[in-house]
Amino acid sequence: MSLVLLLSGPNLNLLGEREPAVYGTDTLADHVTRAQSAAERHGLELEHRQSNHEGDLIQAVHEARGRADALVVNAGALSHTSWSLHDAVAAFDGPVVELHISNPAAREPFRHTSVLAPVTSGMIAGFGGLGYELAVDAVAELLKGA
Repeated sequence: MSLVLLLSGPNLNLLGEREPAVYGTDTLADHVTRAQSAAERHGLELEHRQSNHEGDLIQAVHEARGRADALVVNAGALSHTSWSLHDAVAAFDGPVVELHISNPAAREPFRHTSVLAPVTSGMIAGFGGLGYELAVDAVAELLKGA
């Protein structure tokens, strides 16, 4: 069974409370449950890790090398700033889907550029909680072609 690592970055532990007009009222646990259901439909195992610390996310990517088959990464604001996370993702050998609940292109200018995008297979953005399901669907399809 293929393993997909779902990474959640800073402040995502506050989903459901933080800016519900932007991020909705579902909690991170709700989103992870949705991703888990999608993974099960595809016969995939899903593991989730959340951290508010950049180094923890980098370490999680390093530990996923040779263990996980794919990554889904919602790095939050680190998507736009973390070259260290970019380098870690670049060293991962497998499909990587970048995920955003909101549509960064429709928000503040600093969110318009993702430093992760050049080292990912693709991006799912702007679909709210549905994005978690779509991201797992995407990695499942990418793994079939691997």
